[in-house]
Amino acid sequence: MVKRSSIWALILLLPAPSLGVWAGMIAWPDQMLGKGLFFAAKVWLLALPLVWRVAVERKRICWSRPTQGGFGVAMALGAAICVFIVLAYWGLGALLIDPKAVQAMGVETGLSNRSMYLMGALYWVTVNSVLEEYVWRWFVVEKLADLLLPKLAIAASAVAFTLHHIVAMQIFLTPWVVAMAAVGIFIGGAAWSWCYMRYRSIWPGYVSHAMVDVAVFGVGYHLLFVA
Repeated sequence: MVKRSSIWALILLLPAPSLGVWAGMIAWPDQMLGKGLFFAAKVWLLALPLVWRVAVERKRICWSRPTQGGFGVAMALGAAICVFIVLAYWGLGALLIDPKAVQAMGVETGLSNRSMYLMGALYWVTVNSVLEEYVWRWFVVEKLADLLLPKLAIAASAVAFTLHHIVAMQIFLTPWVVAMAAVGIFIGGAAWSWCYMRYRSIWPGYVSHAMVDVAVFGVGYHLLFVA
């Protein structure tokens, strides 16, 4: 019964973020239909785990308190991934990324304004990272752990996390850059899933995730405003 419930939970949740990106950024960009479906997918992504926990599993909502620690390990993982990102950018970025193309894209999306960019970065680091840990680590990892061995659950959750990001990245980046970024995203997803499985809280993973987002937005800032 638990396995069947977890399978249905994953079927209902996993396609939603990618379908939202497809509708809002590929099929109907700049149209109300696309924006509406993109927003609906976000609401679904946030609401389904809570509804599932309360209405299906009959459990109470908790704040995922970090009672087992793990912040030191999470920060070390975050620092290692940040180093990977920076080295990959400085080592391969000049060969694979055209700053002019990125800057032109920034003009189209409104990110060429420094204040808007920094506000977006602040939101991503402080809010979006928490939401992703809540969805991808707490909900997805737990449901996969009902079906698979722990190591396989960690790997599967990282694959799902990476595939969703590839859908969005391929719109803006070349295949080589997408492939390089996908490696980093998989490593991050696996690390944060492991943190959740080990410490049973989203907060250590969030700290690591936020550190990595700072590095990512630092690279973006360099491309948009310095390079």
